[in-house]
Amino acid sequence: MKKKWLTLLCMGIMLNAALAQEGWPAVTKEMKPWTRWWWMGSAVDKPNLARELQDLSDIGIGGVEVTPIYGAKGYESRYTPYLSGNWMDMLAFTAQKTSSLGLGLDMNLGTGWPFGGAQVTEQDAATKFFLDEVVLKQGDQLRFPLIPSDGKQTFAHLQALRAFKANGEEINLDQYIGKTTGHWSTNEAVRVIALFAGRTKQKVKRAAPGGEGFTLDHLGAIPVQHYLGSFAQVFQGRQISIRSFFNDSYEVYGANWTDSFLQEFHKRKRYRLEDYLLDFAGKGADKDREARVKSDYREVVSAVLRDNFLIPFTKFAHQRGALSRNQAHGSPGNLIDLYASTDIAECETFGSSFFSIPNLRRDSADVRNVDPDPMMFKFASSATNTHGKKYTSSETFTWLTEHFRTALSQTKPEVEQLFLAGVNHVFYHGTTYSPTDVAFPGWLFYASVNFTSDNPLWTHMAGLNQYITRVQSILQSTQADNELLVYWPIYDVWHDTDGAFKTLGVHHVDRWLHPTDFYKQSIALQQSGYSFDFVTDAILDQTTVDSERLVTAKNARPYKAVIVPKSQYFSEVTLANLLDLAKQGATVIFQGLPEDVHGFHHVEERRKQLNDLLATLKLSATENNQYTAYGKGKIYVTTDVHSALETEQISAERLVRSGLKFSRRFHDGKRYYYLVNHSNKTVDDVFRFNAWGASCTLLDPQTGKIFKLPIQQGNVRLQIPPGYAWLVALSDEPVANTPYPYISKKTELPVFKQPWKVTFISGGPELPKSRTLQQPSFWTAWNDADANRFSGIAHYETTVQLDKQRHKSYLLTLGAVGESARILVNNQEAGILWAHPFQLEISDLLRKGKNTIRIEVANLMANRVRDLDQRKVSWRNYHEINFVNIDYEGFDAASWQVMDSGLQGPVKLFAY
Repeated sequence: MKKKWLTLLCMGIMLNAALAQEGWPAVTKEMKPWTRWWWMGSAVDKPNLARELQDLSDIGIGGVEVTPIYGAKGYESRYTPYLSGNWMDMLAFTAQKTSSLGLGLDMNLGTGWPFGGAQVTEQDAATKFFLDEVVLKQGDQLRFPLIPSDGKQTFAHLQALRAFKANGEEINLDQYIGKTTGHWSTNEAVRVIALFAGRTKQKVKRAAPGGEGFTLDHLGAIPVQHYLGSFAQVFQGRQISIRSFFNDSYEVYGANWTDSFLQEFHKRKRYRLEDYLLDFAGKGADKDREARVKSDYREVVSAVLRDNFLIPFTKFAHQRGALSRNQAHGSPGNLIDLYASTDIAECETFGSSFFSIPNLRRDSADVRNVDPDPMMFKFASSATNTHGKKYTSSETFTWLTEHFRTALSQTKPEVEQLFLAGVNHVFYHGTTYSPTDVAFPGWLFYASVNFTSDNPLWTHMAGLNQYITRVQSILQSTQADNELLVYWPIYDVWHDTDGAFKTLGVHHVDRWLHPTDFYKQSIALQQSGYSFDFVTDAILDQTTVDSERLVTAKNARPYKAVIVPKSQYFSEVTLANLLDLAKQGATVIFQGLPEDVHGFHHVEERRKQLNDLLATLKLSATENNQYTAYGKGKIYVTTDVHSALETEQISAERLVRSGLKFSRRFHDGKRYYYLVNHSNKTVDDVFRFNAWGASCTLLDPQTGKIFKLPIQQGNVRLQIPPGYAWLVALSDEPVANTPYPYISKKTELPVFKQPWKVTFISGGPELPKSRTLQQPSFWTAWNDADANRFSGIAHYETTVQLDKQRHKSYLLTLGAVGESARILVNNQEAGILWAHPFQLEISDLLRKGKNTIRIEVANLMANRVRDLDQRKVSWRNYHEINFVNIDYEGFDAASWQVMDSGLQGPVKLFAY
């Protein structure tokens, strides 16, 4: 334990030194990655809390989000009931300890997900409507009280009752609501539609002890106030510093109603939903009216969720000196507006993506129905950027791979997709609290990448954390520099007859996002090299024009144009806003003019308003590509959006033609380009950026080094290998004086002639015996049973003779690594190689003559867990879901093949 503590202490000192590099922004805790910290059974104690927080701090974590969940079996005596006095004491201790370490503390305002628990009565529980149909023949009677067809409903009440004759004529039976006796008779055949408000019966998923109970009615103003009030009560009199309160993804299954919904609907739409029950039930003959009624319903659900839940949630946080952080995806509403309703919008990655980076592992078992879609991440970052807010966070690496098989190299391109999409505040998913007396692999959450101290990659995570911190230090110190707004036609999404309730989740973007013209246009713009944010009706309603630029909020960067993808249904208010913006000098580009208004309320009146506005454009109904001056601005109607942008001299970044991906940022006269190479080849060419500066600086986020890049006739040479990223700063003032050593005339040096000694340093279940090799090889290739089941760290060490030349630079390449490596040259730290390409410039540490090269390699937990399952050692024994595999089936690693572990090489040294 003493040796481990000294290692972590030294690692923490080195990490802080690595992050305090001149030329980079001063590091705040938010710039470091944070982690979701599951408290299993809330079975926490102060010594273990302090130890884990210190460990997290030492490897470069900036903060934790406490989320209590179900517990491990056999440890029930340690459970701490949620929100009890002792639980709050543990939270207060955590706040004190995080503060002393310079860490941040966020708190899930519930246990597991979604919001709910013991404090939620059935009255305040998640609510759903029931539309029951009863067919009556002539002379039949409808007897009261009516009860819903769902026999499990114990808390339901009738809200509307209508009968319909064969000719469609409606009979209003609302006067019978509340009747507990009696009957209604019909003298002709009718069908009766009864609208009930009932309860979903959903309980909190993965609830912690004391947090079990009904899911909250998120749409109900009174239930939400009761829920928030219960937390206000337990926090009363306690000074616990929470940075932000968190709400997880909207997984309130089937909750599509609240008891006051009919009143909410009438207030907002000026007609009674209950007067159109046949259409709402999908049983009317007029399908257009059905779609319009359902669109109005969905729009009201979105507004009610925002007004009754998210805005009060944010107010609750502010009253306690905290921020609100929310995952809107999965919600039944306009995701961008819902993301914008709290202080920090948070998206989510779920599963793995395909990248063509050479040798990047992706197992077939890790492939889901859809890959994480960066365009989906932009819904959250667009809410942030258009409102001038600072942070877009992400739940990162959820189910990235199967348990115990996630390498740090696999995390890098995934997190880079987030950065490229505008995310700048990463939360790992995640870390499970585990006391020291729990044997390997410790307590673990079932859907995470298991970033815990029992994982051999733990000490090498400092490399990942440094990288994320450097990138986020730039992303958080700047603003997104996106030139375009792209309107999201939400009414086309809402305007269908498929059911009534519509949730927009990350797992089914192939259904509600990918088929749309909006998505296709956005992909085309991105592939062409344009930067953009998404915009909604509500955002456009607040947008102004300043010097022909669109200003969406006081602190937001202005935009050069707004693009409206082809859409069928449109708001006449939004069209009026767009035309008014054009009058003020803005450029508006329609891919096609709107065809009709959305919704049902005052539809004819609003349709006339829309057509009257369109008539002011005086455009031909038959031409595809048209342009007109409109006030001080311009309006295009064209299928060729790119030509319109070129006409307006709004240029795409040409560097994307090389295969590079980019994000452009701005601050105080400087423009930053975050450049990532996810292709299968090195990009080595000269490029002209759209932004201009007298000096060009490379800030290498992998190493922290800063170099001057020469500008020749406005062009800059980029040399970025597959899997690598650059941060390039353009400014009028020079930042660095050291020229970048471009790699040219690379020559392999035949210096690795001596044997390699392999020594196992830490890990288990036991340390294999050391051995000497003529060439490096995976320790799992030795036919050694101890090595095959070993998870931990080993040193590969050798010496080289070098005729070092002052005018040369030296590049070390490792070849195949299983899975990450720390490099020491002559006993001095050179860096951690944790992702592709596994190469490092080591010129400063090499000397003329004899040099010692030590490569500290860490593998994964997989082989050791495989051994546990083959020997049928019981290590997973949890309440509720226990421990499942990536397909949510019982987990068992016994049949796995041994994963390659160690250093295969070939290790090479190049001079250039």
